[in-house]
Amino acid sequence: MSGPGQRVLAVLRQMIADGSLPAGERLAEIPTAERLGVSRMPVRMAFRVLEQEGLLIRHGARGYAVRQLSEAELAGAVEVRGVLEGLAARQAAERGLSAETRAALLDCLAQGDQLFAKGYLSEEDLSSYHDLNLRLHQVLVEASGNPAIAAALARNDHLPFASVSALVVDRANLTREYQRFNFAHLQHHALVDALLAGHGARAEGIMREHANATLRYARLFGLDEDASGRTVIQAARSPV
Repeated sequence: MSGPGQRVLAVLRQMIADGSLPAGERLAEIPTAERLGVSRMPVRMAFRVLEQEGLLIRHGARGYAVRQLSEAELAGAVEVRGVLEGLAARQAAERGLSAETRAALLDCLAQGDQLFAKGYLSEEDLSSYHDLNLRLHQVLVEASGNPAIAAALARNDHLPFASVSALVVDRANLTREYQRFNFAHLQHHALVDALLAGHGARAEGIMREHANATLRYARLFGLDEDASGRTVIQAARSPV
């Protein structure tokens, strides 16, 4: 997806997460493009991705609506990802890493180290972190040598906020987001250390904790009800 498409996708995902686009809200390309000050193409692409992520549902011939979400559904999807990626980490550690996999993981860590060494995150850094984070998770799953894990994750990714790529960022508070992503990066280091040492059980535990970290430490899901009784996500954060 292009740069403008990624930005529109991130904005719409955040608006769904913070309740600016409540459950049931109908969305169409032209009004949304005008609201965001962009052309229709990035909006169209973002709608398709959000539908795949389970955040939007089709409404009418060409429109969409924001899907109703529940706390149990959100938490369950994140927990399932933790189990699957934990299994991938254990199997990767036990079978050993190829030289190519080692190099890819260490490169992700080096990129992250450089990113966080500044002590803050810029708008440009968010895209860089998204890419390196996604790559690290993909390399891990491939290193397991178990295609069933990738297939199961692909199915789970259709649930709201379950996908690694479904990164929700609070651009109004990049200081806090720096702390959140830096913590996730430190977990990446611990994970790679366990993988390199061949410690399967430890790698699995770290990966499961990594997926659930935002649930436990950052109040990933702050749910409440609006005046009409609809459940909205007030401060959702996607897994990292």
